[in-house]
Amino acid sequence: MAALARRRGHRAARGILAATFVLAVACGRDSDAASGEVSRGWAPVQSGRVAGISADDIRQAIQRRLHAGRPTEITADRWLHVQRLYNSYDGAPLWMEAEGPNKPRTNALLRAIVDANGDALRLDAYPLTELVQAISAVHDAKTPTAEQLASADVLLTTTYVALAEDLLGGQTDPKQLSQDWHIGGRVEQVDSAVARSLRTAKLDEGIARMRPRYDDYAALQQALTRFREIVKKGGWPAVPRGKLLKRGDHETAARLTALRARLAAEGFVADSSDSTAARPTVYDRSLAGAVADFQAHHGIVVDSILGDSTAQSLNVPAQYRLAQIAANLERLRWLPRDPGQRYIIVNVSAFRLQAYDSGQKALEMKVIVGEEYEGKQTPVFADSMETVVFRPYWQITPNIQRKEIEPKVAADPGYLERNDMEYYKDGGETRIRQRPGDKNSLGLVKFLFPNDFNIYLHGTPEGQLFEKDVRAFSHGCIRLEKPEDLATWVLGWPLDRVLEYEHGQNNRGMRVTHKLPVYITYLTTYARDGQLYFGNDLYGRDDQLVQQMASALFASPQAVRNLAALQRLVNE
Repeated sequence: MAALARRRGHRAARGILAATFVLAVACGRDSDAASGEVSRGWAPVQSGRVAGISADDIRQAIQRRLHAGRPTEITADRWLHVQRLYNSYDGAPLWMEAEGPNKPRTNALLRAIVDANGDALRLDAYPLTELVQAISAVHDAKTPTAEQLASADVLLTTTYVALAEDLLGGQTDPKQLSQDWHIGGRVEQVDSAVARSLRTAKLDEGIARMRPRYDDYAALQQALTRFREIVKKGGWPAVPRGKLLKRGDHETAARLTALRARLAAEGFVADSSDSTAARPTVYDRSLAGAVADFQAHHGIVVDSILGDSTAQSLNVPAQYRLAQIAANLERLRWLPRDPGQRYIIVNVSAFRLQAYDSGQKALEMKVIVGEEYEGKQTPVFADSMETVVFRPYWQITPNIQRKEIEPKVAADPGYLERNDMEYYKDGGETRIRQRPGDKNSLGLVKFLFPNDFNIYLHGTPEGQLFEKDVRAFSHGCIRLEKPEDLATWVLGWPLDRVLEYEHGQNNRGMRVTHKLPVYITYLTTYARDGQLYFGNDLYGRDDQLVQQMASALFASPQAVRNLAALQRLVNE
């Protein structure tokens, strides 16, 4: 319990990376570059008249509308954010100009709502019916009243705040969905980000900056559109269960035809739905190759064999894959908007590390992550790399010592010496550690970014494991395919200096000049080299989130009507 309390307290206090995720939209590189635009951008009407009505009368009508209560779709917390936004502008109308509603800014918001379905956002989170009614009332009135103008202004602001919060932080809480996700933002900074974005001269650009800037986000939006079409057409056919198939095996034409049709649905083979085409009865090179391609894109061991795991993956419904794409769009919204100038990101589900510098990928390598067993899973969190340690000791944790090492020592008295291990005293406690060297389980270099989970990056003497397609073998830490390359990039050293330190004095720590953000993520759908991949849901974290996101995929009939009405208002 004490450890859990420390962890919670540490997370609550920590603001190294995640606390910036909302402010980055307003204060990051984009807004810095456009600071002149922001300073001479939009400002609300504070005095004078709007559509012939005193701004003070509209201000008072806005306060009456705010006190009348929130729309049913809006939570009490979001309604509080709406009120705070008005307070930050002294209660002035936020969408009006002298002639009435500011059309470019109003249209920018309406277009963003129309497009929100492309972000896999639930449209029932927005007061669309009231919004349509309020804007239409102002549009249809020859001389709108203060109450009509105020109602339209408040509904526009409410919708804007709700959309902004959804884009900035997602619509779901990872803590409620068993995600083991420990990257989050600070709620109190939402108000600042929303207010700053509202001031931009071009609101459509301000809203666009609220979306995640990661390449995967745009790629998954495109995949969402493609898979929606697949689902609308009825999905894909199931592949009948049968015997394991290796290249050259004979099988029924019906099963192989179904397999080919299933692969064609995702583009792994050409569509051969022409009824005059020959019906194959051999699992030939072409079909086996397409299965291998499917395996590579679905987190399965690539062997070209149609076995149980491949058949199960082929028969995952298209609706589930669509919702999986939506789920990972949501996960990306949980990440910081501005990850930093230089940063490292590890996707556990892809078994891959990438390093970025100035928005460009500088380094990429395979990694090995924690096993799926309880206590060995790699959590999702973010922290800053501070130290690179050459020729490290492996300080074996008490849990591993008790459960794994000591039983081996009891069965084999020579185990410690053969594996370069030794006993040592740690505060009066007898512990086991592995001495630096070629046998050390951490390899010749480790990368420390202090965190609650005792997770770090390190090398490994077991390089052959990187040849495997599914690489979940560690106790939770992350083993690197190319640790020397990462050390070179992190420290800015030439490779020969890194190698000199790896084979020099034991246990030498080098401080990183500037703390380097490290993000450990869990994205089960992602893009690589322009192609879509479904990663390995190692730890079974998809189902709850996928189920939650499924409701966002297709708008209700009422929402469709509202979107059509909003589009008409934009076009008028």
